[in-house]
Order: sequence, then C-alpha cells, then structure tokens
Amino acid sequence: MTDAPLREVHRAVYRPVREGNALEDTVARLVQTIRLGVVGPGESLPSERELATMYGVSRDTVREAIRELADTGYLVRRRGRYGGTFVANPLPRPAAPGTVPVEELDDVLGLRRVLEAGAARAVAGRALAPEARAELWTRYEAASTASEGDYRRADTLLHLTIAELAGIPSLVALAAENRARVNAWLDTFPLLPRNIEHSNAQHEGIVKAILAGRADAAEAAILEHLAGSEALLRGFLA
Repeated sequence: MTDAPLREVHRAVYRPVREGNALEDTVARLVQTIRLGVVGPGESLPSERELATMYGVSRDTVREAIRELADTGYLVRRRGRYGGTFVANPLPRPAAPGTVPVEELDDVLGLRRVLEAGAARAVAGRALAPEARAELWTRYEAASTASEGDYRRADTLLHLTIAELAGIPSLVALAAENRARVNAWLDTFPLLPRNIEHSNAQHEGIVKAILAGRADAAEAAILEHLAGSEALLRGFLA
C-alpha cells in the first residue's frame, strides 16, 4: 500500500465518532483499524490521548473501548517503559468465516431501522391498556437484569414486544424475521459488558418515551439505540 492511500485509510478510521453511541462507535472504529491492517498484529495503537483527540471523545471512552477489546482478545495492554496498547498476535479467530457483504448489511439494517422506529412511533401514539404498559415495563426490567447468557433473548423479547404492541399483526412477523438475521450476526462476536450497560440505559429511554406517549422521542431514542449495535456489526463483520 502506498503512502497516499494509507493516509486516506488513516483518515477514514481515525475520524470523530458520533456522540450518542461514542463507546460502540469507538469499539467499531478500533476493530476496523485492526481488520484493515492499519495497525497489524503485535503493533501498538496510538496513545489513549491521541485516540481521544482523533475520535473526538473522552479518554474514559477510549479506555473503556480498549478494555472491551482486550477482554475479547483483540488487544493486549502492557505496562512499563515500552508499554501501551498492542494488537493481539495472533488475533482471535472469528466465530463465522469470511465477512458479510456491505449490501446485505445495508439491506437488513436499513429494514430494521424502518420496522423498529415505525413500531416505537406507533406504540407511543396508542392508548395502551394497563396490562400492555405493565408488560412493556416488565420486558425492559427483564433485559436490564438479565445474565450475560440470557441477555440476547431478553433484549430480543423487549424489541418484539414493542412491535407487537404497535397493533399491526404483520409487523411482528417482519420484525421477528429481521431480528433473527441480526441476532445471527451478533452471535458471531462476544457480548461486550459495557455495551450492555449502555443498551440498557437506552432501553429505559425508549420505554419511558413510549409510555409517556412521546412518539418523536421514542422514534429518536430507538434509532440512536440501533445505531450503536449497527456500528458494532459493521466494525466486526463488514
């Protein structure tokens, strides 16, 4: 690779991330850096301070992102005079061979945004019965307290409950099919504990907006939430 294209790649992976999902976007950007070979196995990443400046995030966010990827075997942190953060050598083998075509990701994730944002808006615009409101809150609580092993299921049930409460029967089948494809991809890389914490906070915002009947806020909250997992999917798979 010549110097000019390399500079273009550096600009692509070391650019500011979005504020709403700073942790997920930073994790995804670091994974892209590794997958593209901008920093090879055994080589060191820029310092936390430099990464924070390039990504436009706090050093705490960079530190959390590095910790996530160190916990899953992508990065190694070393202390001392020659310390720093290094790309693992060898890198962990992916759970699924190859990559997902960008066109397929665009299709499935684009449909997900339409289905789930529309569902959240529709539910927020309805006068929900007390039992329906209780079910939605119960699903949120189940996801927020789920163990790591049961989190994906609890998260899925919350999202499908929102689709069901929209009152459009055919929407549930479409959302379930779409969610199954997304989950198959999510299962190819490890759950990130701090991403789960962030997702649960976003779930709370989504559910509260729905229960308050604030359709615009519910739609905006779920789109921000989906953008976080989308960043991870593109970082790990695309």
